[in-house]
Amino acid sequence: MNARFHLPALLSISLVALAACGSMAPKNPTTFFVTSTGSGKGADFGGLAGADKHCQSLADAAGMGQRTWRAYLSTSASSGGTAVNARDRIGSGPWQNVKGEVIATSVDDLHSANNKLTKQTALTEKGGVTNGRGDTPNLHDILTGSLPDGRAASATCNNWTSSGEGSAIVGHHDRMGLNESAEAKSWNSSHPSRGCSPDALKATGGAGLLYCFAIN
Repeated sequence: MNARFHLPALLSISLVALAACGSMAPKNPTTFFVTSTGSGKGADFGGLAGADKHCQSLADAAGMGQRTWRAYLSTSASSGGTAVNARDRIGSGPWQNVKGEVIATSVDDLHSANNKLTKQTALTEKGGVTNGRGDTPNLHDILTGSLPDGRAASATCNNWTSSGEGSAIVGHHDRMGLNESAEAKSWNSSHPSRGCSPDALKATGGAGLLYCFAIN
């Protein structure tokens, strides 16, 4: 006896199968990126919340909005508040770039000599390579306000609300500087900026870019 299939029923089954496959599709693996743009106001992001929003907005636009993103920034206690450490804001890892390359397996690994953060792995949310030392323009200064261990430094451009006076600690995403010192090669704590304005950040090789980490 030949089986007879009803076309609408077959279509319905196919749609259900496709939906099931879609639900099993892996999430975008990206959990780390360097922002492709700054705030437009130098180091002024409107505080940590604004910096986090900047990371989240870029992630959303790149199709990575299913995760919660945080800016790798510390704030100091200089304004009477409590210091916030960048290392305490970014989750527990591991973190990988848009190509799936793991840059660090944990917070301790990220702040050790074993991390894999370089110019080639510190990709933007779009998968691009950010200009480094030797490129024009040089954009290797990434805002952090942090010490090498990821804890708060004193220079944070008034806790990321200043686009004029002050300075902020920056790191070099390309791990290159004027010499071979640890500071010159530091990804998160190389030197203070000349100021907090776009021009001041540009003067030492920056554009007000951030490191963004997914906390989930």
